[in-house]
Amino acid sequence: MKPRPMLFKDLPLVYAIECESFSTPWSLEALKEEMCNSLAYYVVVEKEGQVVGYGGLWVVEGEGEIINIGVRKAYRGQGIGKSILEELIAYGQQKGACQMTLEVRESNEVARYMYTSFGFQVIGKRKGYYNAPKEDALMMQLQL
Repeated sequence: MKPRPMLFKDLPLVYAIECESFSTPWSLEALKEEMCNSLAYYVVVEKEGQVVGYGGLWVVEGEGEIINIGVRKAYRGQGIGKSILEELIAYGQQKGACQMTLEVRESNEVARYMYTSFGFQVIGKRKGYYNAPKEDALMMQLQL
């Protein structure tokens, strides 16, 4: 269950995961643009020959920012998100990041638990950051 770099051929399944995972998903076009972003690194996890999870990271001037991690509902709770997060952290370290940051819905207890288990700490709150439903985001950070 080792993540591998995301390829353009993965985009239809990644987009399906995006739509299943987030109430305001990125468009397929936005995901395509991310594939061309020189600051971005995206990975996927395959199981049974299908992409079942993905995640993305930007590394800018010594800081990594986790952009998205999504896992198909039928495959959640199997450590896929954890393997993606491990890969993104390792890549950030390899690229010289001194810290990692992310935003997470305040109500997303499963994701918050995972991030906390890796050492991420809440450093702030973005009021009304998310739509559909409107909700605050917790800003979390990991010192590397």
